Amino acid sequence: MIDAGFGWEIADADILHHGLNLADVGHVLDLHYRKIISDDVAGQLLGVLADMHWTDPADFPYDPEFGEAYNSRERYFAARIGDAAGWLHAGRPRREAARVAFRIVLRRLIAELLASAAGFASKTCNMAVKHRETFMADQTYLQQAQPSTLGHYLLGFVPSALRDAERLKVALAQVNQSPGGAGCVNGSRLLQDRNYISDLLGFEGVIEHTRDAMWQVDTFVDALSTGVSLISNQSKLAEDLEIWSSQEFNYVDLAGPFTRSSVLMPQKRNPYALTILRGGNGVLVGRLTGLLAVVKTPSARSDNLIFAYGEVPRALSYARKLSDLAAGVVETLAVNEGRLWTMLESGFSQATDLAEHIMLECGIDYRTAYRIVGDVVKTASKNGQRGVDIDPAAISTSAQRVAGLNLSLDANKLADALNPRNIVASRSSAGGAAPSVVTAMAERYGEEATILASHAARELARFDDAEHKLWERAEGVRAAKRR
Repeated sequence: MIDAGFGWEIADADILHHGLNLADVGHVLDLHYRKIISDDVAGQLLGVLADMHWTDPADFPYDPEFGEAYNSRERYFAARIGDAAGWLHAGRPRREAARVAFRIVLRRLIAELLASAAGFASKTCNMAVKHRETFMADQTYLQQAQPSTLGHYLLGFVPSALRDAERLKVALAQVNQSPGGAGCVNGSRLLQDRNYISDLLGFEGVIEHTRDAMWQVDTFVDALSTGVSLISNQSKLAEDLEIWSSQEFNYVDLAGPFTRSSVLMPQKRNPYALTILRGGNGVLVGRLTGLLAVVKTPSARSDNLIFAYGEVPRALSYARKLSDLAAGVVETLAVNEGRLWTMLESGFSQATDLAEHIMLECGIDYRTAYRIVGDVVKTASKNGQRGVDIDPAAISTSAQRVAGLNLSLDANKLADALNPRNIVASRSSAGGAAPSVVTAMAERYGEEATILASHAARELARFDDAEHKLWERAEGVRAAKRR
C-alpha cells in the first residue's frame, strides 16, 4: 500500500500544497465565522498554516507511510499545536480539502493556458498579415492543390485555437466553482451557508449538488481534452513546418533558438522545437486517455480522482509550455518567399481555375473541361512546361483528342486565368485567400484573441487578489487573538 498507493498520492503533494494551504485557511475562517471554533483555536491553526504557506513543499515532511498528503499535514499540525489541530476536521472530510485544492490549482493553470492559446492566435494573425501576399501553392496530401498565400495558410490555424480558447474560458468557469461544505456526499449540518467559503477562496459560485461537488469528473475531462485539442492543432502546423524546413522543400527556416545542432554532422540543424510539439501532443493524448480510463469507476470512488490530482495539472502545465513554444516558432519563422513562388510557378496548381475558365468561356460542362485540362497538364508535364506556359493551341489539341471538341480561347484571357496572382485575388468571398480578405479576417481574429487574453489576465489577477485578501483576513483573526 505504501509503495503502490500512498506513495503515488504523496508524489502529487507538491502540486496540491499551495491549494491545500488555502483550502485549510478558508475552512478555519469559515469555522471561526460560525463560532464553531474559538479565537484561540483559530489563531493556533492559522499560525501553523501561515508557516506552511512559506514552506517549500520539498521541505515539508510529506511521508507516504502516513497515507495521502492530508494525513502528513494532520500529523504535522498535531505535533505543532496538539488537540487544536483536530478542529480542522469539523464538517469536512479530507477528500473535500483535496477537491478544493485541486480546483484552486487547476483554475490558474487553465487561465494560463487560455492566455497562451490567445497569444498563439494573436501572433499567428500577425504573421498571416505579414505574408498575405506571399504566394504559394497550397497543398493537400503534400500535393500541390491551388494557388494561395502563406498568410491564408497560417491563418487557418487560428479559428481552431480561438475555439479552444473559448472552450477553456467555459472550462475555467466550471472549474472555478466551490465544492466547499459538501461534506462527503450529503453536505454538513455545521456549514449551512456554503457561499461563505466560496467567496473567501475566490470561487465564482458553489457546486449545488453535494454529491456532484465531491465526485464530478467531467469538468476535468473537458479542460484536459480542450488542452489536447489546442496542442493537436499546433502539432499539425509543426508537422507541416518540419517538412517545409527540409532541404528538399526549403520553404521556411526556424529561428536558431528553436533548433538544435547535430553533435556529429556539422551541416545539420534539426527543427527540434517541432519535434517537441509533435511528441508533446502524443504525451498529452496519452494523459487524456489515462484520465478517461480511471474516471470510469462506479460513483463515489476515490480512485477516479486520486490519479488525476497530479496528472491533470501536469498535463495542463505542459500544454501551456507547448503552446508558448508554438507561438514562439510562428513569431520568429523565416520564410523563403522566392522558393515558394518558384515552386508555385513551376507547377500546375491553377488547373482547377483553368477548367472553370474553359467551362465558362466555351459553355461546356465542368466534367468535360476537367478531362480536357487533365490531358493538357499531362502533355505539358511530359514536355517540361509549366502551368503558366499552357496556350490555346495546347487546349485545342487536348479538347479534340479527349472530347472531339473544337475549342478556341483568347490568349490574353487565358494568360490572366493562369496567373496565380489573379487566381488568389479572385478568392474574395468570405474566408478566401485574397490579401484583403486575409487582412480583414486576421484583424477580427486578433480582436477575439485580445478579448480572450484580457479575460485570462483578469481571472489571474482575481485569483491573486482573493488569495491576498484571504491571508489578510487570516492575519486579522490572528491579530485579534493576540490582543
